[in-house]
Amino acid sequence: MPLVFQAVDWEHGVYLGATMASETTAAATGAVGQVRRDPMAMLPFCGYNIGGYFRHWLKTGKRLTNPPLIFNVNWFRKGVDGKFLWPGFGDNLRVLKWIIDRCEGSDAAVKSPIGWLPRPDDLDLAELDVPHKCIVEILGVDHEEWQRELEGHQKFFDSLGGVVPEELLNQRENLAKRFKT
Repeated sequence: MPLVFQAVDWEHGVYLGATMASETTAAATGAVGQVRRDPMAMLPFCGYNIGGYFRHWLKTGKRLTNPPLIFNVNWFRKGVDGKFLWPGFGDNLRVLKWIIDRCEGSDAAVKSPIGWLPRPDDLDLAELDVPHKCIVEILGVDHEEWQRELEGHQKFFDSLGGVVPEELLNQRENLAKRFKT
C-alpha cells in the first residue's frame, strides 16, 4: 500500500475498509509477520454478521448528501532494504495536511487504479531528510503486488461464507479492471 491514497468514492472506500490488512505482531494471536485481514480494524469487535456490517456502511453512504472522503494510510511501508520508507511520528502531519487539503477541494493528486495519490510535489517535504527515490517508492503502486492483493481480497471474501454484499464484489472486479486499462 502506498503511504496515502484517496478512495474513488464512498463505495470504493467501504471496499478498502472491508479489505484492510496488516501484519500480525506479538500483540496479535498467530504467527508474527503474517497478513491478517481485519475489516475496518473491527473484526474482533463486530458482534454480528460481518456482511451486515458492510451493508450498514454501504447504506450509510447512500443516505448522505455529501459523504466524507475516505483515505487509506500506510505509515509502515518498507523498502527493499527492509527499512521503513517514511519517518513517521511528527512527519505524519505532512500526510494529514494533504488529506485535509483534498477534503477542502485541492486538486493536488493523480488518478491511479487504486484511487487518488499525491505526487511527491503535492506533499510538504520541506526539510524532510528522506531521499527522493524513497518518496517515489512510498507513493508508488506496484501492479504485481496489487495482483496478489486482489487475490488476497478474493480469498478473504470467500472465507466469509457468501455474506459479502454484491457491491463489494463488484468493487473488487472494477479494481481489477482498472489495472488492466
